[in-house]
Amino acid sequence: MQFNEIIGREKTKSQLRDLVEQNRLSHALLFLGKEGSGALPMAIAFSQYVLCERGKSEPSPPSLFGDSELTIQTIIRNDSCGVCPSCIKVENLVHPDLHFSYPVLKRDAKHDRILSTDYINEWRKFVKEFPYGNVSDWIDFLKNSPTAKIESGINKQGNITVQECDDILHKLSLRPYEGDYKILLMWMPEYLGKEGNRLLKLIEEPPPGTLFIFVAEDENEILPTILSRTQLVKIPQAENEEVEKYLAGKSEDPEKASMVAGITDGNIREALRLLQNSEENWERMVRDWLNLTIRNKVDIQSKWIDEVHLLGREKQKQLLQYFIHLIEVSIKLKFLQPDEVRVPVDSEKDFAATLAGMCEVEVLEEIVNEISKAIYHIERNANSKLLFHALTIRLYHLIKEKYLILIQ
Repeated sequence: MQFNEIIGREKTKSQLRDLVEQNRLSHALLFLGKEGSGALPMAIAFSQYVLCERGKSEPSPPSLFGDSELTIQTIIRNDSCGVCPSCIKVENLVHPDLHFSYPVLKRDAKHDRILSTDYINEWRKFVKEFPYGNVSDWIDFLKNSPTAKIESGINKQGNITVQECDDILHKLSLRPYEGDYKILLMWMPEYLGKEGNRLLKLIEEPPPGTLFIFVAEDENEILPTILSRTQLVKIPQAENEEVEKYLAGKSEDPEKASMVAGITDGNIREALRLLQNSEENWERMVRDWLNLTIRNKVDIQSKWIDEVHLLGREKQKQLLQYFIHLIEVSIKLKFLQPDEVRVPVDSEKDFAATLAGMCEVEVLEEIVNEISKAIYHIERNANSKLLFHALTIRLYHLIKEKYLILIQ
């Protein structure tokens, strides 16, 4: 995986290249990025850059026609070459000096030994198919993989075990096989408990050429003893324009790609999931919901909630995320001219303008808070019927003082 395959974040890529070029590379890095930021693909691209055999100082060949603006040396400096044996091995996640560690499941209740290497084939397939996936996607992928052979009925919580730490100590005690570096890339160190303290001495005094790369979403869940020994590399969310351009290459409907990019606020994982389920008319569903709420049609509200219940957890989250997106547009319209607010669909802007006329900013912000809480509880398997009933009642009380009928 090369940097040019990662969506946007050119400043971050430049900072990472400079760490190597200017010899400021720490032996332990923490790539910290929210869900959907692509911190894992960025870490793999960086690993490929470090391991690339055609070194960053390789001289350009003599030119027969004078200097070119883009030389081979420039290409190598800006990215890994992508064609040397090392790059090809990293691309296929089989490089002998690139080791992975990640949360895994026990195969069955009889065996306590759990190592990442037991699931390396599943891991390679997962990273190829879902490079922007989160840990829930990975655990689901593992449970549903016929080759993983996870026995039903056992604990389904992912874990990075004490045996895994011992395996890491063994791997990194060896000299690099092919180059100057050996790299341990640990994804989701939040799942590493106190047993992770076994790695402290190795992190503090690693053998020459050893590089730790931790890839995390929440620094507060990482062992403080490990966190304090890493150099922080923040991976920002992609810009909406960058996500839109990426999605446009995966959809024949540019309007749909633009709408999805606007809703997901840089979360590439959610953008891809929304694009796959973009046949849903979220705008119409939110319109219906608000009309039923404002009119207080309890019997019809129940039928609407029954329909939402059948959508399933992921689509329920997408519906609520779209509602938040509409409210954000509404707030912008309160402070900016309509032509200054970029919205892919005119009806969406009209809807947002109506919302802006219904409620003051404080009320809109409170609605966002309530919806965000609902998303949190949906992710934790709350009863969706009870949740949407409670949220509907809360919305009614928030906007009942001043309302408009939304269907024009």
